[in-house]
Amino acid sequence: MSSDPLHRATRAELSGLAVDVAPLLLGAELRTVVAGSEVRIRLTEVEAYHGHGTGTRADPGSHARMGRTARNATMWGEPGHLYVYLSHGIHSCVNVVCGPEGQAGGILMRAGEIVSGVDAVAVRRGAKTPLTKTALRDLARGPGRFGQAVGLRHPIHDGIDAVTGEEFEGARAELWLRDEPITDVATGPRVGVAGIAGTAAFPWRFWIAGDPTVSPFRWGRGAQTESLDHA
Repeated sequence: MSSDPLHRATRAELSGLAVDVAPLLLGAELRTVVAGSEVRIRLTEVEAYHGHGTGTRADPGSHARMGRTARNATMWGEPGHLYVYLSHGIHSCVNVVCGPEGQAGGILMRAGEIVSGVDAVAVRRGAKTPLTKTALRDLARGPGRFGQAVGLRHPIHDGIDAVTGEEFEGARAELWLRDEPITDVATGPRVGVAGIAGTAAFPWRFWIAGDPTVSPFRWGRGAQTESLDHA
C-alpha cells in the first residue's frame, strides 16, 4: 500500500480531457462517508470516456456519445462531480466528471485497494469474515464491486461533488490525488466495451502495472472481431 503524499483534487486538475486526466487518478484515493461509515479506496484501474463533440474523435463507447440526456446529464456538468449510473440494472458504477462544464467526459473507477474501512466494505459486499487474501483483493475489483464498496448508489448519489466534499443525500465523497503521479502505468483497450470502442483503437483503460486488484480483461460484444479486422 502506498503512503505517498496526497492532496484534495481541484476542478482545475480535472478540467482536461478524460483521456489525459485518467492516468493521474491512479494511486489517488476516493474517500466516502455513507451512513456514518468512512471508506477509503486507492484507485488502481480506470477508463476514460468522451461525450459527443469532446476531443478530436468520436467515442462510440460513451454514454454521452449521442449528446446530453437525462441519464448522462451529470457528465456535462462541472468537473469533480461523480456520475453514478446503473449497469445491467444492478450495479452502481462511479465516474469522475472531467473537462469544462458543457463538454462531457468521465473516468470510470474500475478497481481499487481498500485503504481503510474494510469492515464496512465487507458488510456492503456480503463477504464472509475473516477475509482471505483473495477476498480482500476482490472487494473493489471491478466497477460494480467498486461502487458497492464505496457505498454510492444510483440514482440518489448521482452528481455528488468530490471536490468540495459537501454532504449530498446523506453521503460525502472526496477525491484525493497524488502529489507525484504514478509512472508505471499500463494502457490498453477498455473492458467489455462493444465494437471498435473496445479495441486497441481506444487504449483508454489505464492501470497500475502488476497491481493484484486490477480486474481481468474481457472483450466486449464484437470487439475482438473488430480488433482482428483492424490489425
